[in-house]
Amino acid sequence: MSFSLPETYLIGLSGLLLVITILVGRQFFRTRKDEIKLIKLEEGSSNSSKDAGDLYELASVQLRKRLYPQATATLKRALKQLNGEPSEAKALIENALGFSLAAQNDFKSAVIHYKTAIKAKSDYPVALNNLAFAKKRLLDTDEALELYEEVLRLDPKNKTALREFEKLKKTKGTISQNNIDSKGF
Repeated sequence: MSFSLPETYLIGLSGLLLVITILVGRQFFRTRKDEIKLIKLEEGSSNSSKDAGDLYELASVQLRKRLYPQATATLKRALKQLNGEPSEAKALIENALGFSLAAQNDFKSAVIHYKTAIKAKSDYPVALNNLAFAKKRLLDTDEALELYEEVLRLDPKNKTALREFEKLKKTKGTISQNNIDSKGF
């Protein structure tokens, strides 16, 4: 079976449009699902809830929707409502709060919350990665390198830590070489 050039073009174009339609549809339904969940959580008892889990769930949706100031306020309320919850719950909320603050470029406050999350759960690679990122943004590359190394000790296949560790090593090597060259050694 042989296709002419216009037929091949139309088949290829139809296939491309089908793939684009599927991708756009998936994104639309994800966004719609988050919108519905956000509305239900805000209208429901979550907004005035005393349960830290409900508040964390609301904040998670707010973070996905990039409503960072609202998520920050919700997560702070969730921290106040933590009563008898396991330390993992506190670590999750503190990490999410640090993420929300970092998204607003408040890296100093984010560092505080990431450290609290790590105190609550010392083997928490996500919080360590986030802390290393914040330290890197605060130009504390030595500590960021150490933190990425710690993540790699906990999870040797962590893609984020591997990528960022290599970037920082290269950057630090370049800076050191430039300092040596500028001093004339």
